[in-house]
Amino acid sequence: MQQDDVTLAPDTLERLRRVSTATLTTQLLKNHGLRTRAIPGVKPVDARRCKFVGPAYTVRYVPMREDLSMGGKRALATNPLQEAIDNAPAGSVFVFDMNGDASSGALGDILIARLIARGIAGVVADGGMRDIEPVQQITLPVFCRGFAAPPSFATLLAADTQRPIGCGGVLVIPDDIVVADADGVVVVPRYLADTVARAGEEQEQLEAWIRRKIDGGAMVRDFYPPSEQALAEYRRGQEIGRP
Repeated sequence: MQQDDVTLAPDTLERLRRVSTATLTTQLLKNHGLRTRAIPGVKPVDARRCKFVGPAYTVRYVPMREDLSMGGKRALATNPLQEAIDNAPAGSVFVFDMNGDASSGALGDILIARLIARGIAGVVADGGMRDIEPVQQITLPVFCRGFAAPPSFATLLAADTQRPIGCGGVLVIPDDIVVADADGVVVVPRYLADTVARAGEEQEQLEAWIRRKIDGGAMVRDFYPPSEQALAEYRRGQEIGRP
C-alpha cells in the first residue's frame, strides 16, 4: 500500500498520544500479527522527555569511506541530513538507520536546536548521539542506542532520506506513525494507525476498570485477561455510564 494513499482521521495522533506503547504492541500483536514493531535497544537521552507521536521522516546512513569524509577530496556534493533538517515537515519524527553503530553521534546540540525550531516531534536512532549534557537540557525527546563523542562522519555517511530503512532491525517506512514513551518506541504501519488508536483507547479503558477490580480484591484469574462474565459486567457499566 502506498503511504500517500492513507489519510489519517483527524484525531488519530491525539488518540495515539494517550495510548501507551505497551498497549500498542499488544494491539499490533493480538489483532494484526505484528511482532516486530518495537525498536529494541534504544533509550531516551532524558527520561523526563520521552513522549512523542508523529510520522516518520527517515534518514539512512552507510559505512563511511575515508575519501568521502568531511573535507575529503571526493566529498559528496550534497548532505542529505542537512537538507532533511532544514526541510522536514513540522511534527515529523526523525528516524535514523545507523546500522547499529553507536561509536559516533548522529546529532549534537546545534542540529537538535534546529530541529526544535522546525517543530520536529522527536528523534530515534539505532546509533549514538553526542553533546549529551546540553541535549539533556533542551526540550526535544531523543532516543538512541548510546552516547558518543565523535561526529557521525567519523564512521558513517548520510546516504539518503525518505526511503524505507531498518532502525534497530525494525522496518520503518516514511510516514509510518512513530509513538514513544517511557517503555520505548513503537512504529505503527500508517494504514493501521486509525484502527490501532481506537482499539488501544478501548483496551486502556477496559484495563483501567480491571485495575480497579484488582485493587478492590478481585482474583486475577477472573479479570486478567477478562472472562466473559467480567466483560459482560464491564459492558453493563458502560451502558449505564459507569465504566
